[in-house]
Amino acid sequence: MYADGDVPGLLRRVGAADLDRTAIMMRRLYPGGEIEECEGSNLYDGVYPPKGTAYAASWPGVDVIGDQTVMIDAPSQLPEHLAAASAGRRLVLHAMHSVVDWLAFAVWKDRRLVRSLSLSPDSGIIENIGEPLPFELPYWAGDRPADIVSWSGEEEEPFALPFHPLELGEDALRALCGFIQEGYPEPDDVDADNIRLHGFHVRVPHEPDPAEQEAELRRAVEITDPPRFYSLGPDGSLIERDGL
Repeated sequence: MYADGDVPGLLRRVGAADLDRTAIMMRRLYPGGEIEECEGSNLYDGVYPPKGTAYAASWPGVDVIGDQTVMIDAPSQLPEHLAAASAGRRLVLHAMHSVVDWLAFAVWKDRRLVRSLSLSPDSGIIENIGEPLPFELPYWAGDRPADIVSWSGEEEEPFALPFHPLELGEDALRALCGFIQEGYPEPDDVDADNIRLHGFHVRVPHEPDPAEQEAELRRAVEITDPPRFYSLGPDGSLIERDGL
């Protein structure tokens, strides 16, 4: 998100985003890319679009883009032209992936990176640049330890980090952008469900076409032999059977 000031405050006041204005922003941020309008989404559901699709909206004072290509392990490596677009503005990047409990967020002010954090239990701390922001302090102080439930009969393993990344991620999303994805909303949270985003298919030069990739995957499935199922016989040998 690019903003002229406080992002949550600006998002609380937005109305319908102009399509032409949003398309101009997309062409500016994806130079040389092929951009085609498609079905849109909302701010709540549009934070993780399919590959090759971006959800976006532009209003006076604040711009929003949801795109998997900016969900990178090291936010400091964001393409230079995207960071440069924050000249005179504030740029907020936020990304989470629940499958691997990964969190990354970063803040630029007038093109200068002031804070970046990226971490997951498997990879540890991938990037930690700048001073922690106020909403982070209870986590680093040990006041918000990860609440891990062990399997019955198994000894609980210590969590690899001093806190759970997704819990910090929700607090980061609320503090930086004004809304959350999980948990209980607060009265002054931004109503992300009611903020519409325009949809765009995006293909940058030298990037595979998502439709072609999907078609290639279907072709690979079609030529793959059907699965074979086996059960273990009394003597320990494998016996092929018809199905599950």
